[in-house]
Amino acid sequence: MNALRTIVLLFCLNGVVLCQPRSATIHLDFNRKSGPLEIHKMGLAQGGLSDESMFENRVPEIRALAPELIRIFVQEYYGLLPQTGKYDFSKLDRTIDAVTRTGAKPLMSIDVKPYLLFPVIDENVVEPNDYGQWEALIYQLVRHYKDRGTGIRYWEVANEPDMGEAGGCPYRFKPDNYVRYYKHTAAAILRADPEAKIGGPALAGWKSPILPALLDAAAKSEVPLHFVSWHTYDSDPLSIRRTIQGVREMVRQKRLNPELILDEWNMSLSRPVEDPRFQPCFVAETIWQMIDSGLNYSNYYHIRDYGVEARNFSGFMSAQGVAFMARWWNRMPQYDGLFDYQNTVRPAYFALKLMSRMSGERLGLDSNDAKVHGFLVHDPTYLTNNLLVWNFSDQPVRLQIDGWPAKARPRRIVLNAVDGNDDENLRLKPTPPAEPIVLGPWGVEFWYSE
Repeated sequence: MNALRTIVLLFCLNGVVLCQPRSATIHLDFNRKSGPLEIHKMGLAQGGLSDESMFENRVPEIRALAPELIRIFVQEYYGLLPQTGKYDFSKLDRTIDAVTRTGAKPLMSIDVKPYLLFPVIDENVVEPNDYGQWEALIYQLVRHYKDRGTGIRYWEVANEPDMGEAGGCPYRFKPDNYVRYYKHTAAAILRADPEAKIGGPALAGWKSPILPALLDAAAKSEVPLHFVSWHTYDSDPLSIRRTIQGVREMVRQKRLNPELILDEWNMSLSRPVEDPRFQPCFVAETIWQMIDSGLNYSNYYHIRDYGVEARNFSGFMSAQGVAFMARWWNRMPQYDGLFDYQNTVRPAYFALKLMSRMSGERLGLDSNDAKVHGFLVHDPTYLTNNLLVWNFSDQPVRLQIDGWPAKARPRRIVLNAVDGNDDENLRLKPTPPAEPIVLGPWGVEFWYSE
C-alpha cells in the first residue's frame, strides 16, 4: 500500500477524489527572437451549406480573430450560370462582401456544377459537356471579383474530389479526369487574373491517388500549382501533424515548392470528444503543431453551423446525396462551428480569440512536458509581452513559469470552457496569479505584462 501511495497520491475535496497534479516547467527567454509569429495565417472556413450569407451578423466577432483567409465554397446554389452566356454573381456577392468586411480575403473553392453544362445529375459525371463554356464561366467569375477589388488571390479547384456527394459537393473524380478538369479551370483563372494562385485538390484523404497525379502534371509543367490543399478531422494533433509531413514529403519528391494549406480541420466529428474543455485546448495544440511543422496556411472548419434546405441541393445532387446532407446537418449533433445553430458562441471561439493576441515577435519558450506547449510574443501594438500556455491532457498539471523579468507583474486570464455563458469577461476570466499554478485538464491560460 505504501508503494502504491508513492505512485498515486489521492486526496478528497468535497467528496470528489482527484489525482495530485504532475509537475511541469516552462522557461521564457525574452532575448531569443525568431521573427514574427504569423498567427493570422491560421484562418477560418465556412461550410457550403446555404446560399444565404451565413455569418454576416458575426462580422465584428470574426474580425477580432484577424484571419488572413476565409475559405468559401462556390456552390451551385448561387446560380452563377442561369442561361448560356448569362452570369449572375449577386447571391455570391453577399457572402464575399461579408468575408471582406471581416478584414480577411476569400479563399475560393470552385464547386459549381451548372445544369447547362452538367444536365445529368450523377456524381461520377465530373467534366462539363462544353469546356469552352466552362472556361468562360470561370473567367467571368474570376474577372468579376478582380474588377470589384476584392483582392482574392487563392482559387482552389474542387472540394474533396475523392469523396463525391459524401464530401458535400456534386462530383467524384478519378486522377486522370481531375487533372484534365484542373488544367482547363486553371487556364481560365489565369486568363482573368495572371497573378492568381491556383491549387488543390482539397482532398478528404491526403493519400488519395488524385494528389500524385496532380503533382506529376505540375512536375511536367502541364499545370500551374501554387498550393496543395487537403483536409483532416482527427482529435489527435500529432496525427494532423503527420498529414503535413506526409504531403510535404510527396511534394519534395517531385521537386516542387507549392504552399501547403490544410484548409479544413477540426477534431473528429464522427467521434467527437464531448468534454467542453477539450476542443478549445485542441485548437491551441493543433495550431502549435501546424506552426511548428512549417505549415503555410490553415482554415479551421468552420465559422457557423447552419441548417441545410434540401431544395438548395436537389438541382445538382442525387436524392441520396441530398438526403445525406440534410441528415448530417439537420439531424446529427454538430460540434464544427465557432457559433452554433442558434448563433451562440462556443468555447473554441475564445481559444482563437486568445490565439489572435499572439501576433508579434516570437520569443523563446521551452517546456519539459510534451503535453504543455505555448507561445510567447512581444506585441508591438499593445506594448505587452504575451504568453499563451495550455495543458493538452485529461489530467491537471502543476506549472512553474520561469523567466519573467524581475519587475514584471504579469496578469492572468483563464479560459473558462465549462460555464455556458457568452460574456467574454466570464469566458476569459481575469484570475489573480497564484502559487502553485495548476492548469486543469485541457486548461488554457493567457498571461501578459506591460
